[in-house]
Amino acid sequence: MKAILLLEDGTMFTGRSFGAAGEKCGEVVFNTSMCGYQEILTDPSYRDQIITMTYPLQGNYGTCNDDVESDRVQVAGFVVKENSAVTSSWRSEKSLSDYLKGAGVMGIEGLDTRMLVRYIREKGAMNGILSTTGDSVDVLKAKLAEYPSMAGRDLAKEVSCKKPYTWKKPVVDIVGKTKTPKAEFKVVAIDYGIKQNILRLLVSHGCSVQVVPATATAKEILAYKPDGLFLSNGPGDPAAVTYGIETVKSLLGKLPIFGICLGHQILTLALGGKTYKLKFGHRGGNHPVKNLKTNAIEITSQNHGFCSDIDSLKGKGVEITHMNLNDNTVEGIKSKKYPAFSVQYHPEASPGPHDSLYLFNDFRKLMS
Repeated sequence: MKAILLLEDGTMFTGRSFGAAGEKCGEVVFNTSMCGYQEILTDPSYRDQIITMTYPLQGNYGTCNDDVESDRVQVAGFVVKENSAVTSSWRSEKSLSDYLKGAGVMGIEGLDTRMLVRYIREKGAMNGILSTTGDSVDVLKAKLAEYPSMAGRDLAKEVSCKKPYTWKKPVVDIVGKTKTPKAEFKVVAIDYGIKQNILRLLVSHGCSVQVVPATATAKEILAYKPDGLFLSNGPGDPAAVTYGIETVKSLLGKLPIFGICLGHQILTLALGGKTYKLKFGHRGGNHPVKNLKTNAIEITSQNHGFCSDIDSLKGKGVEITHMNLNDNTVEGIKSKKYPAFSVQYHPEASPGPHDSLYLFNDFRKLMS
């Protein structure tokens, strides 16, 4: 079936559909990972985004229920050069196309993804619409014109849990054995769109984890009498999550705090800094980040369209701990006054594969 991807500036790409049929708007971005498409599809940080994969072949190892990062497919659409019709893995339960179809999510293949990615790099990430309906370009343009920009949008409320819960799933090691490490610390994790592997790693590092909604108040969090507070990843504009910023502000100095991705940006704002939207964001599993304390270079997984403003942190009692070597943007901060630190990238995604796991031990040390 013919499918169209129309960008908000009128640029159009045509291809073939796979997965579900229909029509969907979203912010068109790209990811440079060579694998991990199911984790990407189910990552809440990709809410309302149409993901373009730079690696040409996707779907070759199928999909497996053990590889999800949330309880649903979160992306608005999936753009690939070629969707593999054959799956070659003993773990595969569904093809990529059937998986997307079951989730009601559209995919498009057969277009020039190199051209699309180069265009986004030059012009910047922008809204687009995927369609198999046969509507005219003018009709699609009119629908796209009504779709809001990602800037200013609070999407954390959409992907956050609706009520508190305790994470109880056991840790599964590389050979499939389950284990439940002794819990030495109690952690409250604020769910702005949390990935499940973050929860698994907190448990594997000796934490019992109470997950609370994005709108949880400081009083509600302190009622659990935790040893530490974790601020999760999530989608949208961090400056729009005003309630989260205020909650973190009121907890500074009362609890050790560790943030990842959106949690890092919220900590930045709570400490008096600012954030801004990047031209096309950082998304992929091969981004070099320098640890300014050790001078080690970490190969990191990233997924963010907003960034901490380095100049806004001057004079705020904040130490810059990590820097992105591609564009010299902030990748990590630490408060000089409070027991609080955060990173922009995703240590739980294991791209190194273990380059950044020390951060969870740093959190343990802070709580102890």
